[in-house]
Amino acid sequence: MASLTLPPAPTNPRQDAIDLHKAFKGFGCDSATVINILAHRDSMQRAYIQQEYKTMYSEDLSRRISSELSGHNKKAMLLWILDPAGRDATVLREALSGDTIDLRAATEIICSRTPSQLQIMKQTYHAKFGTYLEHDIGQCTTGDHQKLLLAYLGIPRYEGPEVDPTIVTHDAKDLYKAGEKKLGTDEKTFICIFTERSWTHLASVASAYHHMYNRSLEKVVKSETSGNFEVALLTILRCAENPAKYFAKVLRKAMKGMGTDDSTLIRVVVTRTEIDMQYIKAEYYKKYKKPLADAIHSETSGNYQTFLLSLVGSH
Repeated sequence: MASLTLPPAPTNPRQDAIDLHKAFKGFGCDSATVINILAHRDSMQRAYIQQEYKTMYSEDLSRRISSELSGHNKKAMLLWILDPAGRDATVLREALSGDTIDLRAATEIICSRTPSQLQIMKQTYHAKFGTYLEHDIGQCTTGDHQKLLLAYLGIPRYEGPEVDPTIVTHDAKDLYKAGEKKLGTDEKTFICIFTERSWTHLASVASAYHHMYNRSLEKVVKSETSGNFEVALLTILRCAENPAKYFAKVLRKAMKGMGTDDSTLIRVVVTRTEIDMQYIKAEYYKKYKKPLADAIHSETSGNYQTFLLSLVGSH
């Protein structure tokens, strides 16, 4: 369930483009108007606004935003105006070829998306950047982490709700043999099951494992693996069981302790607003006894704060 709120009456993209142009004109930028328009338009509407803006003013809206806004607010807004696949592709490109390689962000984007989302994202990545996502991952990652990501990107998994209980039990046994039962770990089996099975199936495997061996599969992953490989397996497993709970945890981590991990905060808020932000807010409150909006409010300020809170919504 999305947290995006739209105006009660249908909006006119041409009028929005005119109003945005006015907000940019003159000395300084009327950020309140920019946020008020763009934070309350869905993906399709934002695309129309950008088309209208380009037609009327012979300039990309993104270029104008780039020169008018600054800091975290600019970064968040530039991601927000993209379509979902374009946004994921852009985050991945930055994570894999920026000044600092951010394998956590790349792993999160890949391992928390559905097979159909990954398909479109790969095509968009190639169209936008002229290189294959798999190639860039090959350049930046190593070992089992690399094998897992490439398999996860390449295998077309089932997305429906049906599971075969016989295969579920079989997988649970195989994971036990590959991990807890033996000295060392058979990573190949973990990669195979985690990348070939649907989320519903994997969630059933986790519950069968707990039932059969009285230990959570998540704990097994934590004790049997490490580093980015562990992060990738945990992301797949947590998203199979409850994506909203997974993202609530990511947000909490981004805002806990000294300082704020703004790039994670922006990435999660902007990419989940039109998907499941209401569920994420519910999970956040359930686990941390504090509304997500309050946490964001205390960690951010100015137009950046206004923008994120407009996306997340207060209740």
